[in-house]
Amino acid sequence: MAAGMEKANSDRRWRSVNRHLCLKRVGLYSLFALGGLLLCVILFRSTLQPENCFAGESREATLAPAALTASTKESLETHWPASSQLVVVRNDGSLPHISTLRAFEKKNGTWIPVFVPVRATTGRNGFAAAGGKREGDGKTPSGIYSLGLVFGYPSSVTSAMPYRRMTRQDIWVDDPASPDYNRLKKKEETKARSFEDMVLQDNRYKYGIVVEYNTNPVVPGRGSAIFIHIWKDKNTATAGCVALSEQNILRLIRWLDPARKPLIVLEN
Repeated sequence: MAAGMEKANSDRRWRSVNRHLCLKRVGLYSLFALGGLLLCVILFRSTLQPENCFAGESREATLAPAALTASTKESLETHWPASSQLVVVRNDGSLPHISTLRAFEKKNGTWIPVFVPVRATTGRNGFAAAGGKREGDGKTPSGIYSLGLVFGYPSSVTSAMPYRRMTRQDIWVDDPASPDYNRLKKKEETKARSFEDMVLQDNRYKYGIVVEYNTNPVVPGRGSAIFIHIWKDKNTATAGCVALSEQNILRLIRWLDPARKPLIVLEN
């Protein structure tokens, strides 16, 4: 009888131990499963926030103070108080022609980021010092400039900005000796010896935005045809323009509003 009770008690103890072990295993499995789920969520969110998506999360807002220097803020407040859209392009330090583009809008006197920072390519020889840009130097001009005409190959684009469809007769004059220097012209309208075709053999000018650099007044030899346009690829420099992926320039074009007097800041 005692032996039978001892066996029963022993069986109960083993069942209790087994249940305890099983619960521990379940707990470990649940922990692993939860960790895996969190990892999946992180990876999934990262696929939804690539470098060329709109921002909107607090982690992106922390980039704002680093993007606007004190001198830029002062210039904006002094010379362009009515502007409330801003594009900032700055060399990222890796190569002279690899830059980062950020976009901001002013709300209640504060510049708020609206895009996740995106990759851009700029002049093959980096940024010219303020006032130092020259025709053919392969540099992007430094400074703050208005953004003007949107242009491209399609008959129309989704944008509030003024738009012009380019044809093979459209050229941008880069001949410093011409009275039409740094002007958009038809071929038959000018005698300039040098110019930029506004319809290329590739898609670089499929969409573009005119940067109002050296346009009012025009100073011969100080540089011409500065645009934001589609890049050849993410690693290829420009002759002085700012180049983006097609997806990013379309987002920019849709966002820009002439009533908000959009500006671009170009700085090394």
